[in-house]
Amino acid sequence: MYENTVPFKIHSDYTPTGDQPQAIEGLIEGLNAGMRGQTLLGVTGSGKTFTMANIIEKTQRPTLVIAPNKTLAAQLAAEFKAFFPENAVEFFVSYYDYYQPEAYIASTDTYIEKDCDINDEIDRMRHSATSALLERRDVIVVASVSCIYGLGDPSDYKDLMINLRQGMICSRDAVIRKLIDLQYVRNDFEITRGAFRVKGDTLDIFPPSSEELLTRVTFFGDEIEKITEVHYISGKVMWNRNYAVIFPASHYATTKEKLDRALVTIEEELEERLAELREQGKLIEAYRLEQKTRYDLEMLSETGFVKGIENYSRHLTRRKPGEPPYTLMDFMPDDYLLMIDESHVTVPQIGAMYN
Repeated sequence: MYENTVPFKIHSDYTPTGDQPQAIEGLIEGLNAGMRGQTLLGVTGSGKTFTMANIIEKTQRPTLVIAPNKTLAAQLAAEFKAFFPENAVEFFVSYYDYYQPEAYIASTDTYIEKDCDINDEIDRMRHSATSALLERRDVIVVASVSCIYGLGDPSDYKDLMINLRQGMICSRDAVIRKLIDLQYVRNDFEITRGAFRVKGDTLDIFPPSSEELLTRVTFFGDEIEKITEVHYISGKVMWNRNYAVIFPASHYATTKEKLDRALVTIEEELEERLAELREQGKLIEAYRLEQKTRYDLEMLSETGFVKGIENYSRHLTRRKPGEPPYTLMDFMPDDYLLMIDESHVTVPQIGAMYN
């Protein structure tokens, strides 16, 4: 793990001036003393981002930067990428372009299914952020307040990943079965992110975090002969690799053991809720709930995935009622730095969304 890590190093023609050296020294002293919170004050244009970049360079710790909205998050990400071109600067914001929650109107017996439009590029960047956090330490994640929203269990995300190395004894079919467990979809005609295709002894995988490169694994019998990264359109070989790490196609991927247990606990909760509704005389609501949930259970049992799987995340991650969900923060290492931009706006937002 952490084979791709390189030290944080600022690339800039500027050096700290004015009050910046004093601020950097004071903040680092506070970190070393174990202070949980510190505030950096400065007017617009005073170089606060550059000051924080220097703290990251001096501490060499993975960092989560939270901004109050997508626009400021994108601006900060661009600035940090300019300061740290050799390191992983990732972007993690809500991937919904449109979202309509599910609803039921009992008076007209109308069920409105949840509908949403997911931005594919932002989804790619979210996967890039979580996979980078498990592959290297030189990571800066710039996020909006949506980073406190639920994700899957990071331990499952890590345990399910596939490590492939040149010369490894592993059959093509075994890798395919693992990819299906990771919720990849086979498509031998038009490959997209989160899919794979098979042509003879060649297996092409399009990771959800990749922008335009496929991971091509070539087998000779039951041995991995070669691993390359190729352009998904032209097929041109861009890189030769000694190894590849394949992460799940969904943040909600889980082990078969946990999935089987989740099916049982979902069924148990369904029966409890149906009994409550029937006791209250809400027979139509009970019928609709049973119809929807049993369909979801069947889909989970057959495919391991269902639209709206986040509704069952508590069962999939074995959490008790009322327990907080796993979030991006659970993917961060224990010693990470948390920086909150425009904290007078962001902190109240976090509090409001948390509650």
